Amino acid sequence: MQAFDVVHLLKTQSPDAAILTSVSGAVRYWSLGAQNVFGYSESEATQHDLAELIVPPTHVQEHAQRMQQALQEGLVTYESVRRRQDGSLLYADVSAKRVTVPDQAEPLILLVEKDVTLIKVMRDARLMEARFRDLLESTPDGIVMANPTGHIVIANSQAERLFGYASGELLGKSVDQLLPERYRKAHVSHRSNYLFQPRKRAMGSGLDLAGRRKDGTEFPIEISLSPLHTDESAFVMSAIRDISERKNFEKALQEKNLELANANQAKDRFLASMSHELRTPLNAIIGFTGTLLMKLPGPLTVDQDKQLRTVQGSARHLLALINDLLDVAKIEAGKVELHIESFDCRALLEEVTAALRPQAELKGLAFELAMPNHACPLLADRRALSQIIINLTSNAIKFTHAGWVRISLTQGSSGMGGRTDIAVEDSGEGIAPADQAKLFGAFSRIEQRGGPQPEGTGLGLHLSLKLAALLGGDILVQSEAGRGSRFTLTLPEA
Repeated sequence: MQAFDVVHLLKTQSPDAAILTSVSGAVRYWSLGAQNVFGYSESEATQHDLAELIVPPTHVQEHAQRMQQALQEGLVTYESVRRRQDGSLLYADVSAKRVTVPDQAEPLILLVEKDVTLIKVMRDARLMEARFRDLLESTPDGIVMANPTGHIVIANSQAERLFGYASGELLGKSVDQLLPERYRKAHVSHRSNYLFQPRKRAMGSGLDLAGRRKDGTEFPIEISLSPLHTDESAFVMSAIRDISERKNFEKALQEKNLELANANQAKDRFLASMSHELRTPLNAIIGFTGTLLMKLPGPLTVDQDKQLRTVQGSARHLLALINDLLDVAKIEAGKVELHIESFDCRALLEEVTAALRPQAELKGLAFELAMPNHACPLLADRRALSQIIINLTSNAIKFTHAGWVRISLTQGSSGMGGRTDIAVEDSGEGIAPADQAKLFGAFSRIEQRGGPQPEGTGLGLHLSLKLAALLGGDILVQSEAGRGSRFTLTLPEA
């Protein structure tokens, strides 16, 4: 029988792949069996290089050596890995024969390739069962072990239950079947690349993965990958974990956090927008009370004067609380607009000192202001800075019953570019280390030893720290119980 008669027979009748190539590897004939095995039609394969069509990159050198051996020896048979058009891999028994064609100077190579993947899988399965079954059954995760073509050679009972298969039913199936259909095409390429360059991948590597059960339902999973080499072959072991419960918990937590964030934003928006509505009636109460106390409408009795001063004091206290709440709410809502300008910091401190000196003198405290003789230019929001200093100084006066309160200013020698420190010191009772940690919390108040507790909202220091952060600075505390306190506002170089 002539060579081309054999080729014609193989081309039309054999279920195996029959391929005829030139010495250089170009496909001359491509059988129906080759189309069925590898996926390429005859027109897609003819005149293309065979190695580029069906040989994985890791086996190209082996293929070249085998073709050279067939040319030299006339016939060679071997087992190798092949690649289909869709990127999936298979095992093939290859027979390569040199054939001579009349009227052609150089010979051709006839290859007959038989898909033996399932045979190889069963052989590997017996090997893996004998070596690893007991070990794999002892692990809590589902374990699936696949050969280089991506076919399952062993799966423990945990994996079978996880994916809804009966005992032994996963044997020989492609691991791609355990994935949702929309991921399979991409997974073929990823899996092949991994097999060419295997490496360990730990559980929970940040990948959002899903598994597909036999009944088609999907569930979130985590997978770790480990290459495993034996004398017979190379394998990939996958440990698979169902994380549905964790995902549900994370989803519920995200939804709850979103609800809390929305509620907090709604609260901040409400408080920030209520400035006018809350302040206007209080200002009216304070204003009209002041008018009555000035006795413009007429004289007051002693009791009336006392009662009106109580109303006025309570209204001012409530206004201070509202102002602090609104300021904190605006900061949290991101609605504070700073007006950055250049000014002499000494002038601002003099204004604060003048405003607060009567409070200090009323308590018999010495009130000092220590500043350089030269101008101390500063680039900041004047109102925010003034509010911080007033809060710090008011606290010092409030919590100092005898002795002194001092405000001091120091600035780096580089003028506008230098660091600025504004310290407020007092000779009061000081703050214990355990209490210093909660000083700047919202509504946090430190209980005083003995005597009446000073009034306050517990928001002054919290608000001051927030404003300092907006200015790019910080507030530092130095204090010891019974030895006074020092609060330092530090502003960075401009």
